[in-house]
Amino acid sequence: MKLKYIFGMVAAVGLMNSCDVTDKKPIDSFTDESYWTKVSDLKYYANGLYDNLDKPGVDKDNTSDNCVTTNYSSTLFNEIVIPTTADNADWKWNNIRACNFFLQRYKRVEGLENEINLYVAEVRFFRALDYFGKIKKFGDVPWYEKDLQTSDTEELYKGRDSRDFVLGKVIEDLEFAIQWLPDYGQQESGRLTKDAARTQLARVCLYFGTYKKYHNESGTPSSEELLRKAVSLTNDIIATGNYEIVKGSDTGCGQDPFENYPLYYSNQFVQEDLTKNKECILARIYETGVLMHETGRQAGSNGTGLSKDFVESFLCIDGKPISISDQYKGDETLDNEFENRDPRMYQIVDNQHKPYTIINGERQTNPYPDCGATGAVTGYPCVKYRSPLQAQWEANQTSYDWFVYRYAEVLLINAEANAELGQCTQAVLDQTINLLRDRVDMPHLTTTPVADPASINYGYSVSPLIYEIRRERRIELIAEGFRLDDLKRWNGMTALENPKTMFGVRVTDAVREQYKPGNITFGGEDGRPVIEYQGKTYLYQYPSKSLNDAGRKWSADDKRWLSPLPTDELTLNPNLEQNPGWK
Repeated sequence: MKLKYIFGMVAAVGLMNSCDVTDKKPIDSFTDESYWTKVSDLKYYANGLYDNLDKPGVDKDNTSDNCVTTNYSSTLFNEIVIPTTADNADWKWNNIRACNFFLQRYKRVEGLENEINLYVAEVRFFRALDYFGKIKKFGDVPWYEKDLQTSDTEELYKGRDSRDFVLGKVIEDLEFAIQWLPDYGQQESGRLTKDAARTQLARVCLYFGTYKKYHNESGTPSSEELLRKAVSLTNDIIATGNYEIVKGSDTGCGQDPFENYPLYYSNQFVQEDLTKNKECILARIYETGVLMHETGRQAGSNGTGLSKDFVESFLCIDGKPISISDQYKGDETLDNEFENRDPRMYQIVDNQHKPYTIINGERQTNPYPDCGATGAVTGYPCVKYRSPLQAQWEANQTSYDWFVYRYAEVLLINAEANAELGQCTQAVLDQTINLLRDRVDMPHLTTTPVADPASINYGYSVSPLIYEIRRERRIELIAEGFRLDDLKRWNGMTALENPKTMFGVRVTDAVREQYKPGNITFGGEDGRPVIEYQGKTYLYQYPSKSLNDAGRKWSADDKRWLSPLPTDELTLNPNLEQNPGWK
């Protein structure tokens, strides 16, 4: 697979570079005139776009209330510097041009309609994927349907098309992909399917359906239309019966079970082969010695720790929040904090119940979780993607496949969209949220959950049902790159004003004793930085910042809802206008 994709990228880049340069036809390389002859040419070209799928990484939630990083986020403290170049701003158009280059030429190929349209569908999927990212980030952007040449001055210097216009085009592209991509089980391993396109389109519809609702925006398509489409798409995926919520099996690490703490959730993310995993809708495939990554090396350190606020969001084993459950043992010690909590907690956050490494066949745990400035910062290392096998820790030696789309997200989209439409029944919960809870033996969610008196402040109130669905999404999808988008679409950035979104572990006498063997101290000139809050002491990575820093507060018209366009592009094209607040 890797060789095919590399060939596809070379072909795509080579073809585009060959245009408008010479009329000669080199006999030892591809040219635009000679290439488009066989269906396989379309396939090789499309291969080159697959690198745009989601890639392995442990930092996907770094800019959010879920994580604290060694150096504070300029976004979360409102210290963003307007970029000068397109590369620095992600105002890049090479992928769009690559897609349009294909779409302007594929009709030269002779073949069966379904064979040709399969690869047209793949390319239109990737165009939609790129444009979805652009309209989330910038709002209005220019829409292009052809690969521009230097002579296309009117198009090159056009202004921005409306976000809703581009959103409509994104939906059209993905609907075409759903029509022509193969069904589950009929695709080549690692390639797109109808359900992958359905999942992506449901993600698009949920994002803008809720964004429009909570930002009070009108326009076409409407919030309700988008949410209903999200429900319909995910219902279609559920109805196939092809997918399940899987209890992750032992990966050969001797992890499961471990002292009566099964790792049914976290073992899903350290699998050598996801292609046969019933929770996997689409995977990036990796192979030892051929194509690897390094999440195994970076997980649980890399200058990122989970926040106190995130850790407190885990329910207790009775299904109640820590604010009202008599099962909660407090946070006087790290062990107390993990006791009687949602089992995903000990599978996500490093602790004595999850094996950290295997030495001579013996499973070892960390006596004190990393809280170093270049490690996990907060004392809450996110070890979701970490394997205890040392072979997986080396640079670029992790061989585990990566979920691009997994069934858990589909179920979360379905539950949330139904709840936002006011039609989330117990039957809906039982086929969505409660399947996720069944995996870890947590009590079922009902349509009338108890209200959490210590709930997140979104700046407005939501029903206890919607609140608990959001909680479930936060836990289940941690470190998968959704959290900042979720807060934005919910208009919920008020959550960042909670100081615990910047805190690490509570520092007590018991915690100080636990870290003594590692010569780790807290406070003072040489110790890890701490802060006093409401009579308690916490790790605090940003002593130069006050707890009520103005940058953590987002206004209704905050400029950070959209990113700034690079100044060089505004100079080159006077028809482009800067986003509000960035001038």
